[in-house]
Amino acid sequence: MAASTGKRIVFTGGSGKAGRHVIPYLLSKGHSVLNLDLTPLPHPSVYTLKTDLTDAGQVFNAFTSNFHINHYANPRHSETVPVGPIDAVIHFAAYARNMLVPDNECFKGNVLSTYNVIEAACKLGVKKVIIASSETTYGVCFTQGDSDYHSFPLEEDYDCDPMDTYATSKLCGERCARSFARRFPGTDIYALRIGNVIEPHEYEKDFPEYVNKPETRKRNAWSYVDARDLGQICDLCVQKNGLGFQVFNATNTTSSLKVPTMQYLKEAEPNTPITREMGEYEGPLSNRKAREVLGFQEEHPWHKYVKV
Repeated sequence: MAASTGKRIVFTGGSGKAGRHVIPYLLSKGHSVLNLDLTPLPHPSVYTLKTDLTDAGQVFNAFTSNFHINHYANPRHSETVPVGPIDAVIHFAAYARNMLVPDNECFKGNVLSTYNVIEAACKLGVKKVIIASSETTYGVCFTQGDSDYHSFPLEEDYDCDPMDTYATSKLCGERCARSFARRFPGTDIYALRIGNVIEPHEYEKDFPEYVNKPETRKRNAWSYVDARDLGQICDLCVQKNGLGFQVFNATNTTSSLKVPTMQYLKEAEPNTPITREMGEYEGPLSNRKAREVLGFQEEHPWHKYVKV
């Protein structure tokens, strides 16, 4: 895959599970990154600016900040490094699920921080904003009791109708993105409905159970995203211009099933219609749009790391 031209990227929530793998991928593609988070990211090339994203003033200020303390004058530099405009914002910071804080705080924190990030980026002239939405918007992951999907595959035009606070906050974030993209023509705002994020060490620890007990994976639609492949998706979003507001499922191409996808769905979910022919092992939470529009190519399917 050809290297991209390096961009100046502000990344929120980069110290979290996904960010600590996505950011190194972005660095490998020549980008420079400033991490906005409440806890440091242990990476020598990335500075973490402690930022409360629910405070609009802090967000605006952080977006016009230096990327590192070393960019101030010091004996090793003949002059300061000027603060330049940022090229892109990637917003991953959020309460990561329900039950971390009370529901009203989850909703307030997630929606307000997403609004502040998008507003600041647009008003400062940033032309590329990428926000983290979620697989939970498809309405089954945090449902009360058992619930069926409306149809398979799950694609971006699905009628999302979750009943939980976390997923609802993510749908509100998507709506904020659509609103600002319309208000600021020429600005691309892409929402990634991110699947269950798998870190490299989790393949050996967790994936054998996922594969051998598929009934436990309905809430994730038998899909996942390798944290490094998520980095590729983010880089491709940074490179892809001119799409305005878009939603992309950010998942791996391959399902977490041992058997062909349609065979399993017809047997395990007989009451849920299948609206199109699916690839033999295509994830039911389908990334077809990311493959066709962004050019995503899965590099880390689970079967490279797990023998079952």
